[in-house]
Order: sequence, then structure tokens, then C-alpha cells
Amino acid sequence: MKTQASNIKSGDRIIAYFKNKMQVCTVKRISTSDRSNIKLSVFLGEHYRYSSSGSIQFKSESLVDLVK
Repeated sequence: MKTQASNIKSGDRIIAYFKNKMQVCTVKRISTSDRSNIKLSVFLGEHYRYSSSGSIQFKSESLVDLVK
């Protein structure tokens, strides 16, 4: 299922290019959200670990794959 990056919420699981490969990430929080860019703090898997966390930036109109 695809959604616009501007519709993503904390706790959503997305498929994104992170740490040099496409993988499932969980959104921890939305760091910045302005009209043109959205920066998400994410981590790998379902449980937060600092070593597997980082940030991903999208254009607000970008389509992002959600994991059910």
C-alpha cells in the first residue's frame, strides 16, 4: 500500500532505502515537517535500538510503501 510521505505517522512501518539498502523501517517520530520536505527518525524492525536507528528524508509529495 502506498501513501504520501506527508501522511506518515509515528509507529508506521515503511519500506525505504536505509543504511544502503531497501528494508522495512518503523517510524519513531517526524523530526521536521515543512511544506516541501519531511524528515523521519526511523529504526529497523519492530523494537527500537539506537544502533539500528537513523533519519530518512522525503519530499512531502513522495509516495512511500506502507507495510501492513
